[in-house]
Amino acid sequence: MNSSRSGGNSRDRGDDRFTGGPAPKATKESGKGIEYCDYKDHETLRRMMTPNGKIYGRKRLGTNARQQRMVARAIKRARFMGLLPFTSATL
Repeated sequence: MNSSRSGGNSRDRGDDRFTGGPAPKATKESGKGIEYCDYKDHETLRRMMTPNGKIYGRKRLGTNARQQRMVARAIKRARFMGLLPFTSATL
């Protein structure tokens, strides 16, 4: 058996093909400079919901995790206050 063979491990070759990942993209919300999502802005919040009343995901909205939590919190507050419907019956 030849002891000089590395066995195909990419780390032994010094290969830098798999370092890092995709470049972070600019979010739609941060591009506009929106720092706070207000529950009273029901027209903006309505665009962040499906026709059935579900909150769109981060991938669809283009928000990061912190902004998505802020959007979800604002939508839930607006629903509780009666500014947004819970279901699609009144959308």
